[in-house]
Amino acid sequence: MSSFEELAYALDADGIESRVNDDVMFVPITSELEIQFVEIDPHLPAANVYIAASNEDDGFEEDFEAVLVSVVFSAEDGVRAVQEHVATDQVVTVLRDLLEGSDERINDLEFFQDPVDANIVHAELADRSALKVHFQVFEGVPLAKVSFITFVEGIDEIIAQVIDDLLPDNDLDEEETAILIDEAVAEIREANEETLELGSFTDFDRLFDVLSLAADQAEEWEAQLAPLDEDEPEVYDIFVDDLEDGDFDEINLDEDEDNQE
Repeated sequence: MSSFEELAYALDADGIESRVNDDVMFVPITSELEIQFVEIDPHLPAANVYIAASNEDDGFEEDFEAVLVSVVFSAEDGVRAVQEHVATDQVVTVLRDLLEGSDERINDLEFFQDPVDANIVHAELADRSALKVHFQVFEGVPLAKVSFITFVEGIDEIIAQVIDDLLPDNDLDEEETAILIDEAVAEIREANEETLELGSFTDFDRLFDVLSLAADQAEEWEAQLAPLDEDEPEVYDIFVDDLEDGDFDEINLDEDEDNQE
């Protein structure tokens, strides 16, 4: 069995279509894009992996050239490469849906892309909260991690003051200053936030249901996630304070006596 036959069999077992023409295997990803495996050594075996425009879509940009993205050395590697690209395309599609607000379940949310990580989107909620959705591809499976983040009261004033402090007497150029401010703001937000993890989702239809629920619950969650006062004791501190010095030793001695019996 040739390397392409092995790969075609493995892809078919995963429900993925493919076709072979001479020394090239074509695997459609969308109506616009396809993966091309070009055999470079039939004995090793080895094949270059390209992303290219699908010939089936006549309206797609004709001057889109195939781009080399990886090299595979087995049918298993080829299947993983296809799964990764299919998953990445799914992530791109959902990201577009979030940013464009194309699903009616998120009509009350306005997402924007993170300036540093394109796989993260945010949406502001309530008075000082935000939803964060972080997309990843794990072992060929697209995954969305959702977090509800609440910032302390007065966070905007704190950030404004820091920016005012950074701007004067600054020898950096405009781009360097913007980077410095972004880093400072990120550190301030991280140090003044409470996070409620809503889970990770591979079912993107369910993801939209969760985001809709989060929009409805935002004000209540924001009120309940208010940071604890530094002078307010933690729950476990109350019980620890009730134990006098030596109580732990007495407990351990009692346990030792029970074990000896």
